[in-house]
Amino acid sequence: MTMTRSGILLIDKPEGPSSAQVVQRVKSILQAKKVGHLGTLDPFASGLLLIGVNEGTKIADIFLGGVKSYRGVIALGIETDTQDRTGKILQERSVQALDESQLRSLEEKFTGELQQVPPMFSALKRDGVRLYRLARQGREVPRAPRAIRIDRLRLDRLSDIEIEFETTCSRGTYIRTLAADIGKEIGCGAHLKILRRAACDHLKVESAIQVAELEKMCASGAVPLLTLREALSHLPSVIWQSRYVSRLRLGQQELLAQIGNPPGGQNLLSILDPCGDVAALVQWTEDALRGRWRLYRVFQT
Repeated sequence: MTMTRSGILLIDKPEGPSSAQVVQRVKSILQAKKVGHLGTLDPFASGLLLIGVNEGTKIADIFLGGVKSYRGVIALGIETDTQDRTGKILQERSVQALDESQLRSLEEKFTGELQQVPPMFSALKRDGVRLYRLARQGREVPRAPRAIRIDRLRLDRLSDIEIEFETTCSRGTYIRTLAADIGKEIGCGAHLKILRRAACDHLKVESAIQVAELEKMCASGAVPLLTLREALSHLPSVIWQSRYVSRLRLGQQELLAQIGNPPGGQNLLSILDPCGDVAALVQWTEDALRGRWRLYRVFQT
């Protein structure tokens, strides 16, 4: 039977498969019309992979731009071309064991607003070509540093040559580049050995399931699909009467003037129908004269 419900699945991705492969597996299990991830994980990484189902695919941008939390292990003394354990070794150096004061100093240096140069092995484009394609040809091109934000960083000595870390960071942060930059700061080089995504905004890996579990649950008709309202519970919301919701779905944006100024400084807001389902997302935009609400996404029942 084809899955007609809409929402978000929290999948605990294992190491090995790509995010696209997990999505295809989920789509096959659910037989849903539309399935897509809301933020990729590298094949060697594990942890929280958000998967949108049907109308749930429309909120990808919100979680792509969300705050992410990770934990993992940085291996000291070895630099690789990919900045992680999957790459070719470029250089090996001896490592001096770090003490607590050095770790706390590193935490301070790599917390806050930072500039980060994106890695060559990334999906960013240069003249229409993905950087990783150029990297596989042995080419390296200049990359401008980009502003990122590390909200939290905790470093703990796992052994003389390994550091365990936990971090919460902004969109666009490359954790393997963070690992490599920490290695440069220490002076011995480093690469990312293990990476696990722990959370995306308010959604946590502890609530996620394995794909094999999904298969069993689907067979019994108990798919643990978060509703759009549950997935977007971190956003403010208002409930509208059915006649207004119907007009909004027809694109009549003049109705949005009744909302007033953004609540609590939030520029995204959910509009719920009388049943409590998300009918639309609206976004506050500033123009030359004043701000106003505009339709961001519309969801069908």
